[in-house]
Amino acid sequence: MARRRRLVRIERHQLGPRVFLLGVRWHDWHVGALVLLLLGLGVAAGRVHDTLPTGLAAGVGFWLIAKDWRDLTPRRRDTAAWRLGLHRRPLALRRFRRADPLPLLVSVAAAAIALVDLLSALTPNVSWRGHLLLKIEPVQELRVFHALAIPIAIVLFVSAYYLYRRHLRALQLAVLLLLALAALNLFKGLDFEEAAGDLTVAAILWLGRGSFYVDHEPLNRRSALLRAPLVAAAGLLLSFLLVLLAGHGASFSTLCRETADLLLWQPGPLSFHDEVGRLDLAVGLIGVSTLAVVGYLVFRPLAAPRDLPDAEARQAARQLVRRHGSDTLAYFKLRRDKHYLFTDDRRAFLGYRVESGVLLVSGDPIGPADAIPELLEQLGAFAERRGLRVAAIGVGQALKPHFEQLGLRAFYIGDEAIVDTAAFTLEGRAIRKVRQSVSRLEKAGYTSRLLRVSDLDSDTASALERVSAAWRGRAGERGFSMALDSLRIDEHADTLLLLAYDAKAQVRGFLHFVPTYGRAAVSLSLMRRDPETPNGLTEFMVAEAIDLLRARGIAEVSLNFAAFARFIHSPKGRVQRLFRFGLGRADAVFQIERLYRFTAKFFPRWEPRYLMHEGALGFARVALAALWIEGQLPKPRLLPSARRKKAEARRRATPASVSATTTPRASPSTFARRTSPSSTSRATRRVMPDREISARPASSVMRSSPPALAS
Repeated sequence: MARRRRLVRIERHQLGPRVFLLGVRWHDWHVGALVLLLLGLGVAAGRVHDTLPTGLAAGVGFWLIAKDWRDLTPRRRDTAAWRLGLHRRPLALRRFRRADPLPLLVSVAAAAIALVDLLSALTPNVSWRGHLLLKIEPVQELRVFHALAIPIAIVLFVSAYYLYRRHLRALQLAVLLLLALAALNLFKGLDFEEAAGDLTVAAILWLGRGSFYVDHEPLNRRSALLRAPLVAAAGLLLSFLLVLLAGHGASFSTLCRETADLLLWQPGPLSFHDEVGRLDLAVGLIGVSTLAVVGYLVFRPLAAPRDLPDAEARQAARQLVRRHGSDTLAYFKLRRDKHYLFTDDRRAFLGYRVESGVLLVSGDPIGPADAIPELLEQLGAFAERRGLRVAAIGVGQALKPHFEQLGLRAFYIGDEAIVDTAAFTLEGRAIRKVRQSVSRLEKAGYTSRLLRVSDLDSDTASALERVSAAWRGRAGERGFSMALDSLRIDEHADTLLLLAYDAKAQVRGFLHFVPTYGRAAVSLSLMRRDPETPNGLTEFMVAEAIDLLRARGIAEVSLNFAAFARFIHSPKGRVQRLFRFGLGRADAVFQIERLYRFTAKFFPRWEPRYLMHEGALGFARVALAALWIEGQLPKPRLLPSARRKKAEARRRATPASVSATTTPRASPSTFARRTSPSSTSRATRRVMPDREISARPASSVMRSSPPALAS
């Protein structure tokens, strides 16, 4: 006997519940199509008349089809997991939440409920309900409940934004406010409809509390000084609007006087009756709340400073770079302006900075291959708890799939130029311009020398600083992911310098290379020359450096990063050709095409780099944060900090020949060799000031400074 088929059957699955009706599986789009079909039949039969319910039902139908669009075709079916919003593929390194779109929905619902409750508190009660309540409570208490509902509804409306931002504390506050409003709606006018809406939204918030995971982050002093006046102005304006709505026909001066009196908890010139009879209580509470918020913003105790990594963390990062830093950008993780995130066992780490709500990772993470997924999973949880967007700049082709498993999308930003020292030669017609530059500088008496930073003497260090100061002028420092912030003997003793001397044995330019551990390669960090030197000195230094590095057993030299190089040398399609045209127009400002042309002279191998970001809608925000961090765009500052003012004053007061701007929060150290008291060198006969050669002013997308490209 055949087994009787069940009418409805629900199966559990890792992608979501599967519903079967009479043995046939139903998807969300099936339900949406059925809703639209029934609506169409109703319209054709003349049974559908109400526009609003019909529109809402049609919207639900289209939404069910849109959220389940992957299941429309057999090829994509069962590739996405069920969610309250659009179905998405589960990510291996990101926690999957089926109610993830809930904060957006409940924030809109909370704002709507707050407005409805506010209007209900400001309008008269339903007649029969008011008479019924008067048998239970006096008129004075009714007015008190009306007055109390006003500020609570306003606070709920404000908290709706933080519900959208997934703040856990906003969830807790909103649930309490909704419960309070439900009780007040019953006591002030037996408003069952508003109370039912309040309780429904509160229940949804509590059931979906897992989607609110952002911990509370205290505001810093700068944010407090900016927001406190805005909060105070908003409180005054809101109080005035309430008095304006209640005081019909009163003059502007009278309304202002009444608002001020109510904020000071004293009677004013106007008299209010009925449901707004206790408006004085509502305005007074708004004033007290505003004052409390302003006091919290301004006078709250400062949170613990967000210190940069201590000596122990920096040493751990340096050891990991030595063991696993095979990427050409790995050494730049040792900049002093980066924060570090380690795995629990400290087998891997990454460098990052936070800007405008974006956690920007610098290049590829460092560590063994099996520890990278754990590190990125930890990164995702770290950013979620703080409400930050995750992004990464300078990611290589090898680790791009790992970031994609974290839910990030790849945007091509350019290519890194890597020269094969064994294949490089100055022979041949194709490289004749570089050969001519080298020959011209050699005839002018220029020579070169390659040495370790630890072998520098104090006089040479002073000469390098003069060259750097002349090169930088008054330009600010730039760079984050593809350059060092400074050159320090104590920390970068294993790096190399190529010095260019003129006929008088004076240093006129230099290149700084950092090692790439695990492979015979170096990466260019600094390129500086005296602006008064002949054209072609940069080509001379690069060609000489490649020859000398080859003699030391270096097989690869990472020269520069050419932004959007693929679009310049081999654009495909109309869009890329149009983009190339735009790059040509922008070259006068960013010098992107000129940098590519200069680097291409040395016939490098091009390796792509990517900007990883979360979602298309957040790309603009990530790009702006990256430009600010890299120094490509100046960040507007309404209230410069005292530290920034002091640094600017010191820079203006110090002669350019002996100053070098330090990266913010990175303490300066001596660039000149530290000598012992027993030394008889010139350095011991005078006090050497702390010096450093700061990173070149060119951006991280231009590891060699564009003005040096003239030849």
